[in-house]
Amino acid sequence: MNEIPQIELTGITRVYGKGEIAVRALDGIDLTVAAGEFIAIMGPSGSGKSTAMNVIGCLDSPTSGHYRFNGVEVGRLSQDQRALLRRHYLGFVFQGYNLLPRASALHNVELPLIYKGLGRAERHNAAHEALRKVGLDNRAHHDPSELSGGQQQRVAIARALVGSPQVMLADEPTGNLDTKRSIEIMEVLQDLNRSDGLTIVMVTHEEDMAEYAQRRIWMVDGRIERDERTRKAA
Repeated sequence: MNEIPQIELTGITRVYGKGEIAVRALDGIDLTVAAGEFIAIMGPSGSGKSTAMNVIGCLDSPTSGHYRFNGVEVGRLSQDQRALLRRHYLGFVFQGYNLLPRASALHNVELPLIYKGLGRAERHNAAHEALRKVGLDNRAHHDPSELSGGQQQRVAIARALVGSPQVMLADEPTGNLDTKRSIEIMEVLQDLNRSDGLTIVMVTHEEDMAEYAQRRIWMVDGRIERDERTRKAA
């Protein structure tokens, strides 16, 4: 028996506006992602890649079609249930690091656990472990201003990891970094995927960064044009 895909999009559309000014950001896309895959979604500006990411992350709702997460129809969930799905199953990393400037790396990583109601000691232990996984446990008590851009993005990755998500959604995670730091971040993501079995869905416009994924999805005008294995994963 085939395993249920972790992420399954069927006939997904997303239309903004009505009538003559309507924009079809997604135009009937079908996509399945198995647990433990690392995929990169690519495409020119306006291709729909970020909209697809937002639908998968329950930050936006499709106009039509079906989105199933672990076999559950997301469209049938209430707003509160969707919030719980985001909180317990999904981790988010963005191009901007979105760190609290006057808080230590440790406190920034702890934040999601505060909202979950975990005690101080449990939060500290989990945050230290997440920082260790991204190679920054020795910077736990440094503020963002004392960290390089690459280190700040590692803190952001640790923050996404600390809640033990099943899927990490990364939107242009290397967009603000130079080549050397970008490679370091991609190696961290690749290691989390290979060692921890973390499913990663990444939006990027950089071909060389997409090669760290196992699959590359190329979008044009709201449609999936190509779905191919990357050379490094072959």
